[in-house]
Amino acid sequence: MNKLMKPDSIFFDMDGTLWNGVNSYAQGFNDFFESNDIPRRVKKNDLYLYMGMEEEQYLEMTLPEFSPNDRKTIYKEIILFQYKQIDLNGGDLYEGVKDGLVKLAEKYKLFIVSNCPEFTIQHFMTWAKIKDTITDSMAHGMNYKPKHENIKYLIDKHHLESPIYIGDTDSDRKQCDLLKIPFGFVSYGFGDSNNYCLKFDTFNQLENYFYGL
Repeated sequence: MNKLMKPDSIFFDMDGTLWNGVNSYAQGFNDFFESNDIPRRVKKNDLYLYMGMEEEQYLEMTLPEFSPNDRKTIYKEIILFQYKQIDLNGGDLYEGVKDGLVKLAEKYKLFIVSNCPEFTIQHFMTWAKIKDTITDSMAHGMNYKPKHENIKYLIDKHHLESPIYIGDTDSDRKQCDLLKIPFGFVSYGFGDSNNYCLKFDTFNQLENYFYGL
């Protein structure tokens, strides 16, 4: 990134960047297993390694005992349980996110792009009470396209000229490289990266940097 160029928009990953919702995700799996008398349970620590994957790969890791077609059918039910969990119990919104987004929305168009099910972002935003700060969003489950294509869709839709994407994994960085847009890495999330344009150890640090540009 040309660090002298002020962005006109900030794109955020969701899981590991804005919040930790893994407990609700794991409980959704377990609610499905329990309701179908399947003798299996998922611990939230089991899911951390798979966060950020696109659906096909994610299901291969989380539901390996089922056929590919059965995984998709089962996951549709699991997702509904997860939505209920998010609505009821939410997750851990990272410190500074809610107030920080309000401030950043004064100066930037804000977006969320995540490799999550179709309506997870909507349930998350409603629970976190941040809908008014987000211009638009795209989830992998809406069209099953890779993250860089969904970012590009929103860039074109909103006529953006200098976006930056903020995420917590090196896979996020690779998606940015495909688009040739800058990647900002948050070190407090689920993953790691040694290649980034900007690095933030807290969301407050991120807010202060962009608000001060």
